[in-house]
Amino acid sequence: MKFEEIKELMKLFAKSKLDKIKVKNKDFEIEMEKGGEAVAAAAAPVASAPASTPVASPTPAAQSAGAASAESEAKPVQEGELITSPMVGTFYAAPSPDSPPFVQAGDTVRKGQTLCILEAMKIMNELEAEFDCKILEVLVQDGEPVEYDKPLFRVERL
Repeated sequence: MKFEEIKELMKLFAKSKLDKIKVKNKDFEIEMEKGGEAVAAAAAPVASAPASTPVASPTPAAQSAGAASAESEAKPVQEGELITSPMVGTFYAAPSPDSPPFVQAGDTVRKGQTLCILEAMKIMNELEAEFDCKILEVLVQDGEPVEYDKPLFRVERL
């Protein structure tokens, strides 16, 4: 299976209602599980896939004060949509170490504009905006490893 086919399979699986999938093709095999691990055997390395939705737990003070006050101490919901990583790799905010970042908080971005580079298996993949938006927050640091579906940017659609 080619890398692009694996990426597409991961996208389809993330959007599906399935919790687990296993695909075999000759001597290639991949198994994915939501909230668990994605294991590729035979011709591919093992990769980890995190749960797609982070779970927030109340603070220790809120736990001791009871459920009513736990709601009042919870963090407010942040505005905007998340742009997540379509693959496991390394996040690069700029085309080279001495270049300015592709985008920063406050920037207005057009559909098709490059947001960052994700390096996977020595291949540099440009992540482009799928819609016009304003960058509210960059959620990862330059050079940081990212997992599949990890939030990279908080944006506001325009």
